[in-house]
Amino acid sequence: MINSYKRTISLEHKPLQYVEIYIIYLGKHITLDSNSNELEVERRTKKQTVDALHHAQRLKFKWAGHVARLKDKRWTSKVTTWDGPQGKRRVGRPYTRWEDDIKKVAGPHWIHIAKDREKWKSLEEAFT
Repeated sequence: MINSYKRTISLEHKPLQYVEIYIIYLGKHITLDSNSNELEVERRTKKQTVDALHHAQRLKFKWAGHVARLKDKRWTSKVTTWDGPQGKRRVGRPYTRWEDDIKKVAGPHWIHIAKDREKWKSLEEAFT
């Protein structure tokens, strides 16, 4: 309530009661008291958040290392090392491929570098 005047509100000729707790958000009662709301805001801002782009790049780099270390010729490693169709290409800028981001950090021979886990792990920081 903003002011102290309580006006009677009725629904189907029955008066409604005023309550202090007016909403339940994620199982928590949020009241008109500003102190409890400030505590809730503080609790949510202290929670450790993860940057989605950073997380996705990290997972991509880890997956690339995993695929490069595969011993057998599964379809994942075949698709990753496939050069695409041969012959003329369309006019304009070529499409950005999945491994282009990895080549920027690890170089064109990233598959050989990824087989060394220690070296690959050190490159992960530069990638993300």
